[in-house]
Amino acid sequence: MWTVIALSGVALLSPLSSAPAAPADPLFTDLIDTGGGPDDNGPVFDLATYPLKSPPAVIADPDVPAPTVAWRARQAFTESERVSLALALTSPTAAFAENVEEGASGSEPRQKYRSLGSRMGAAKWETLGIMAYTTTIQTQLTHLNTGFHFHDEGWFGRDTANLGIDKLTHAFNGYIFSEFLGWRITRKTGDRAGAAVPASIMGFGLQLYGEMFDAFKTSSGFSVQDVVFNGLGASLSAVRHIVPGLANKLDFRLMLMPNEKIFSRSGKKHYEQQRFLLSLELAGFKRLETSPLRFVELQVGYRGKNFSNRDRAMGIKPDRDIFFGVALNLKEIFFNDSHSFAGRAIGAGLDYFQIPYTATHAFDD
Repeated sequence: MWTVIALSGVALLSPLSSAPAAPADPLFTDLIDTGGGPDDNGPVFDLATYPLKSPPAVIADPDVPAPTVAWRARQAFTESERVSLALALTSPTAAFAENVEEGASGSEPRQKYRSLGSRMGAAKWETLGIMAYTTTIQTQLTHLNTGFHFHDEGWFGRDTANLGIDKLTHAFNGYIFSEFLGWRITRKTGDRAGAAVPASIMGFGLQLYGEMFDAFKTSSGFSVQDVVFNGLGASLSAVRHIVPGLANKLDFRLMLMPNEKIFSRSGKKHYEQQRFLLSLELAGFKRLETSPLRFVELQVGYRGKNFSNRDRAMGIKPDRDIFFGVALNLKEIFFNDSHSFAGRAIGAGLDYFQIPYTATHAFDD
């Protein structure tokens, strides 16, 4: 979980930009062979014979007095601009198509990263960094004191150790890894949809790598259930960016509800704080983008409680809920048109984390 939070911070604190293209000046001398040989008594080059080539797209504009002025105005209009991370995360297609002209700066990198392997290689250092961090944490802070073995942890039953919340944690980690790597690949390729599959493969691979360490721990083991949910989380990230417009509508989020200690770093108390949410943003629908309903989100989530060892020893029945609710779209309310770096960063973070007490949920209590 701490790895996920750290990666989210890195993603939110980095600007995203597109490099401007450098088109050739259309006002150059075009040498044309007009036929016939040169006059021995005349100049070798006759400027009247070699006219200037005028920009074809601007002469027809009656409002522009000179072709040079028109071309410079057009160049200023089509030149790429910086794209905010918030726009890149909420609308990856628009972020990279909004200011990039067809066949200009976007064409060259897309040719370079056409294969699956080349796209995966675009985030190789980030992937290796996460693997190094995972290796350090797993070898230094845990004890690998048994041989490789499997462990059947179950799914979401009341007889499972954590009521399945640990499975959703695996899904969320796989999702966050894939989102982060997809963003990094897109910085080089300019194609968020094309980055979705390679990022998800690597996100799933990183989770599988971490699961291999669990296979050698006495307290756990290689869990098929964990692997399944690693894949589901990574797959959700891919689908979210492949389907046009879905990233503007659907978010997978984590909400941590404060407890008596405000925050528990690990164990069952930590799992009990977690609420996993699928949030549907009405602002992502074109018919509602100017309606007051754009400030509303519809949510479905999962939580568990009363499953600590002490609760079970006291005979308290473990409880888990699939709940529904309505939330405020804080990003749309406060950060939709933000021009500050902090505002854009916070707005992007709200795609992944729900602030407590900003939604009302109906539980089966």
